[in-house]
Amino acid sequence: MAFQISGPMLEMCILAALDQEDSYGYKLTQSTAIPLGLSESTLYPVLRRLKKQGFLDVYDLNHDGRNRRYYAITPEGKRYYIELLAEWADLVKKISAVIQSDKDSCHVADGSA
Repeated sequence: MAFQISGPMLEMCILAALDQEDSYGYKLTQSTAIPLGLSESTLYPVLRRLKKQGFLDVYDLNHDGRNRRYYAITPEGKRYYIELLAEWADLVKKISAVIQSDKDSCHVADGSA
């Protein structure tokens, strides 16, 4: 993948998954990290950071005789997620405008407009 996914963009993707349902690390890796071309080792530091910031709660449930750690979005996490979505929408709008402007200028320059 040519574009780097990190920081707030990765946080937004994780919060998006957890906004749908509570989840555990392996499932989050399958639904977010792997499709984005990231390693599992990238996911856990972000989960810890989001928890430390109060955006996630963590709880354990027994699954087949073992504890499984689940992550749940908090109300603060939901607010942060909504902020990130708004920033993302604004960024996409700005990038789209730049791309469209570049396309328009290329058509004018090559006489295809």
